[in-house]
Amino acid sequence: MEKVVIIGSGPAGWTAALYTARAQLAPLVLTGKQPGGLLTTTSVVENFPGFPEGVDGYELMTKMQKQAERFGAKTSFGVVESVDFSQRPFTLVVDGEKVVAETVIIATGAGHKHLGVHGEHELETKGVTYCATCDGALPAFRNQPLVVVGGGDSACEEALYLTRFGSMVFLVHRRDSLRASKIMAERTLAHPKIKPVWDSVVTEVLDLKQDNVTGVKLKNLKTGEEKVLPCAGVFIAIGHVPNTELFKGKITTDENGFIVPQQGTMTNVRGVFVAGDCADHVYRQAITAAGSGCAAAIDAERFLAAENQ
Repeated sequence: MEKVVIIGSGPAGWTAALYTARAQLAPLVLTGKQPGGLLTTTSVVENFPGFPEGVDGYELMTKMQKQAERFGAKTSFGVVESVDFSQRPFTLVVDGEKVVAETVIIATGAGHKHLGVHGEHELETKGVTYCATCDGALPAFRNQPLVVVGGGDSACEEALYLTRFGSMVFLVHRRDSLRASKIMAERTLAHPKIKPVWDSVVTEVLDLKQDNVTGVKLKNLKTGEEKVLPCAGVFIAIGHVPNTELFKGKITTDENGFIVPQQGTMTNVRGVFVAGDCADHVYRQAITAAGSGCAAAIDAERFLAAENQ
């Protein structure tokens, strides 16, 4: 039986593994389908402390893994198929095999909502991105026209942030007004470098032939008019989907599927903790995920210690 099983291998998962390993709990990390998590899809991470020149997302996750393994963390490249949290010890089915655990830390992260248009997937990390604070300062976007897709607070925040780097930021929204909070909408629309493109959707990201973003095809939903808007980057901010389907009906979540911690990082099930983007719909940064992974590890360690007193 495992003392600690960590589901997920992003910044939250590996930080939780590091702390529980150093506490001599020999955690088992189940990486899932995407070892290293969403950060491995980011080419350059410039805002993680300790890397003044930036660091490749995959490299950062690999270093975190090695650090945790150095202190005794165990890695399994398995996919969790089901969980039984109805009684302790907990039972997980991983690639058809049962794993029994005294405590579980859920660190499954979240995925970006995608537009699902031609060129989006092919040009990801080549001008298509889902995080302005992660990628906005890259040289390829400086003094260039940029496109943000979305109309909520996140899209407005992305657009405002990108005004520091781009020559102009086009905010493409399918409606004729923003869904964002009033103060955020007013601040966004008042900025001289942000130009809204109302009632429009992106139908294609250009250009696969050049293997980098050169523009987007737009369609006006009211008039049917189509046009090409040149740009160097497309920042898609239409929301996140937490990777929590596995825990539906077993862990308390909010209306959007994000896990809701009850006390510290513990969920509504005693002995099950949560860390990272699967419980965070506000910050969604590698460093905040890592911090919550630390907190979950400490909570799990203290939970186990209290039981063994």
